[in-house]
Amino acid sequence: MEKAKIDRINELARKSKVQELSPEEKEEQFNLRQEYLADFRARFKAQLDNIEIVDDNSVKS
Repeated sequence: MEKAKIDRINELARKSKVQELSPEEKEEQFNLRQEYLADFRARFKAQLDNIEIVDDNSVKS
């Protein structure tokens, strides 16, 4: 995810703590968060898919 989008997520989060977001801003925040979560899940899944388990105690025949 682009840094500009992450910065916008953070900007909206800070603004929501101070004042009510407009309906458009709420929708933008929701969409950006969904995009962030989808990206996070994809990267996390890729990382898990690349894990190789090595067991030194396995019996070799």
